[in-house]
Amino acid sequence: MQAHELATPYPTVTLETPADEAARVLTEHRRPGLIVVDRRGQPLAVLGASQFLKLLVPGYVQDDPALARVLDEKFADQFCARLAEKSVKDLMPKEPAPLPVVNPDDTVLEVAAIMAARRSPLVAVVARDDDGPRLLGAISVAALLEHVLPPQVS
Repeated sequence: MQAHELATPYPTVTLETPADEAARVLTEHRRPGLIVVDRRGQPLAVLGASQFLKLLVPGYVQDDPALARVLDEKFADQFCARLAEKSVKDLMPKEPAPLPVVNPDDTVLEVAAIMAARRSPLVAVVARDDDGPRLLGAISVAALLEHVLPPQVS
């Protein structure tokens, strides 16, 4: 099986998309991350769901998770308020990992190798033609494993 056969349409966001809107896309579609595209629709990066948490959880709590216990419920209730003030650009890591992209004719093993090497929950399947790169869809780790796992015997 080739990558284009596993690829499915995938929600995308731009660097200018408000962070709270991106979080809604992520949760409504139950995705492990989002594909960030430029204004022409060309993929730039994969934004993992954990990046949302890095923005929301104060640095001192990330450094010492035990401190989360001392924060009151009022803090937890306002947890996501910061998203409304930020954009996807603010969620991006300072040094984004190389974009995990596969070609439409890549094999399942090639797709898995890219995911493992990049530690990415998904890869973008990109076709290249005379008009430049074109996003065909994406493959998540779950979709890949669903395809390669042997059927469960009862």
